[in-house]
Amino acid sequence: MKRAYQNTTVQKSGEREEQGVQICLPMAEVLTSLEQGLGELVRKVGRLFIESVLESEVEQIAGPRSCRRQRRQAYRWGVEKGSCLIDGQRVPIARPRVRECGGKELPLGTYQLFQQVTPAEETVWSNVMRGLSMRDYKLVLQQFMDAYGLEKSTISDRFVEASRKKLEALMTRSLHDLQICGLLVDGTIFKGQHLIVAIGIDAFGNKLVLGLVQGATENAKVVSGLFDQLCERGLDFSQPRLYLIDGSRALRAAIERHAGEAAFIQRCQVHKIRNVLAYVPDTHQHWFKYKLRLAYAHADISDARQALYRLHDELNELNPSAAASLMEGLEETLTLHDLQVHARLRRSLSSTNGIESSFSVVATICRRVKRWQGSDHRLRWVASALMYAETRWNRLHGYRHLPLLIHNLQRAYDLRCNLSAITVAGHSAA
Repeated sequence: MKRAYQNTTVQKSGEREEQGVQICLPMAEVLTSLEQGLGELVRKVGRLFIESVLESEVEQIAGPRSCRRQRRQAYRWGVEKGSCLIDGQRVPIARPRVRECGGKELPLGTYQLFQQVTPAEETVWSNVMRGLSMRDYKLVLQQFMDAYGLEKSTISDRFVEASRKKLEALMTRSLHDLQICGLLVDGTIFKGQHLIVAIGIDAFGNKLVLGLVQGATENAKVVSGLFDQLCERGLDFSQPRLYLIDGSRALRAAIERHAGEAAFIQRCQVHKIRNVLAYVPDTHQHWFKYKLRLAYAHADISDARQALYRLHDELNELNPSAAASLMEGLEETLTLHDLQVHARLRRSLSSTNGIESSFSVVATICRRVKRWQGSDHRLRWVASALMYAETRWNRLHGYRHLPLLIHNLQRAYDLRCNLSAITVAGHSAA
């Protein structure tokens, strides 16, 4: 039979016994808090819990109050005003202080934890993206009567820091492991500056923001700079890929420079229809719009091409300029037909609506900014809006047919390479 001293566990030096935290809340305070709502009671209990945890850690370090202790290593050193972060709000609490015997002050681990438990910058960024202005931030989200750190200037500083992190994350995102089979590239004039955005489509139908660049105009040099950044981050332009553009010559020139024969350019059919109808009188626009959509709806490329040629003859009698607009880049609007893409997937990839909707989200979010400044102000806001829009995107309609598109892209690319090799051999023989 074991003796009593054999069952006693000796605590090693440096180890602390785990203690529970007990909160005592008088009934009078409970009733007073309930009069202001259950939320006020929960917030009061939460603050008492934090202060009780701090007191428990101090008791483990310095021992109970007013109690002699042999071999004392630390002692209490009063209380000072502190704070902790709760849902992005800095709430004042009483922070106890502890000092080593004859040494410096000891930091409290639980206090440091409570200060970092809520990512204030991420909370501010998320709320601003959802439509809450910095001017009304304190009026809407202040839950503690004595909370501080919700003023407009503080929220603005936090958003600047958070948006810069979002911009850096977007511009440094690795593209090595992504299987990008489609690339949407388009530009828009935003607050007097041209912004070029690239959105990728992976093999599973997910859309990802790959990068953006700000320039004075939408020229080939600016777009090439964007493609150079994508190449440095791991995007392989030698892989056969579908490039969806609105018909801009600068975009086409930059794509051909980087991708060469691996680029299969699909011009936006919606932009083509708009360009043609701009030359047609108002009384005929509805009819020709219907016939153009009907022509592009053909599954076979020969049927679609014949229908467009017949429309060209009709438009030539009405307005030769409209007919010339239809013929300009006609074959590039039929690239998906040539690749024999399924009709449902072809409807998703035949227009730049995917990137145009992103610009609409950017315009909606950024319209709350009253005064635009220099530096990275535009890039920060646009990158934040695009990253927020990315979280709301669904997979591409018809994504189950993407493997067939990838297979047809590789087959068409191999055929191009063989024809180029035969042409080069023929010129060498001549």
